[in-house]
Amino acid sequence: MKMITRQDCQELDQQDSLAASRDEFSLADDLIYLDGNSLGAMPRQALSQAYQTVEQQWGLGLIQSWNDAGWFELPYKLGDAVADLIGAAPGEVVVTDSTSINLYKALAAALLLRPDKKVIVLESSNFPTNNYITQGLLAQLNTGHTIRYAEADGIEAAINDEVAAVCLTQVHYKTGRLLDMARITEKTHHVGAISIWDLCHSAGALEVDLNACGVDFAIGCTYKYLNGGPGSPAYIFMATRHHDQVQQPLTGWWGHAEPFAFERDYRSTTGIGQMLSGTQPIVSLALVNVGLETFKQIDIRALRKKSMALGQLLIDLVEQRCAPYGFDLISPDNADQRGSHVSFAHENGYPIMKALIAAGVVGDFRAPDTVRFGIAPLYLRYTDIWDAIEILSEIMATGTWQNETAIPADSLDSGSGRRATRVT
Repeated sequence: MKMITRQDCQELDQQDSLAASRDEFSLADDLIYLDGNSLGAMPRQALSQAYQTVEQQWGLGLIQSWNDAGWFELPYKLGDAVADLIGAAPGEVVVTDSTSINLYKALAAALLLRPDKKVIVLESSNFPTNNYITQGLLAQLNTGHTIRYAEADGIEAAINDEVAAVCLTQVHYKTGRLLDMARITEKTHHVGAISIWDLCHSAGALEVDLNACGVDFAIGCTYKYLNGGPGSPAYIFMATRHHDQVQQPLTGWWGHAEPFAFERDYRSTTGIGQMLSGTQPIVSLALVNVGLETFKQIDIRALRKKSMALGQLLIDLVEQRCAPYGFDLISPDNADQRGSHVSFAHENGYPIMKALIAAGVVGDFRAPDTVRFGIAPLYLRYTDIWDAIEILSEIMATGTWQNETAIPADSLDSGSGRRATRVT
């Protein structure tokens, strides 16, 4: 393999058709941000949008802004913008609530569609909240449902005629392994089950085509690659064919057919609006809009191509510069089978990541030993990857990672280290 130089990376940056998109984000020049799959960078327009929403629309417009500023329609407007990124049609997505709450709604609706089947297929190593939400829902229903856990190679074999729903994450949160959505969904439908896909680590980083794959439900967050801000609302997709067939259990007033009629009893609205529950967080939704605006002129195929190239560059540089230091690649080495992050196992992964962050390279750590680097192609440069691995090799060669006293305790960002095990 040809040795990669920083000049090689500079030339790639000069040829990059997406290079100008970095200017839309607020990033310090001396920071290498490789944590975009935990929390995306802040778009520069977020501050002005926050000012407009808080000072102008809320401060001056007050209650009239529900109509004058279009607040009431925001979940639908943003949903259509997300739909463009995930292969859904207008009116099939709303931005609302959290990923966990949306999973609860989607899974409950799916089980109502298949009342005679009692098995849900999950991946046991999935991000834990997906398993927790499913466990909690089944305990609440107390209708004899069980969970069948499987890992990547055994998922299709686990899907049989007993299965009511198959609930999977397209890109694995630790390894970055990419599941074949089309093939697994086809097997799911072949046995008469309902498909639910979690897009938290794929939307905004790679091509997703829910309708081409025949997906029934999907969920995802907006604070990672979609750059909606910390804790920004999630989204839920429901295929049009199910709109008048299901009822999700969190039947709040925003999902009512006539919310301002203030009727005693619930009547569901039609369409995707039935997935809404309570009053929406308008300030957060407004910032999600800014993040989604950055994708308006972006070719998602070019984005994916850059993501794959950046990930491969990172893998090659670790192999070239850090081979003696015990980093074991746990992500697929084939870019076609990998999402937009690269992970390595190392027995000292936690202090190594602390040292990297102290040196200005912000990645993250996942227990017990995973060092994870998020690739956000909108604002990440090829030279960023080269510089990050240069710093990593220096940290390993000098043993800096062993010097705990040189690493401030507060150098960890909210998406890194032991305190980050709550953040996907």
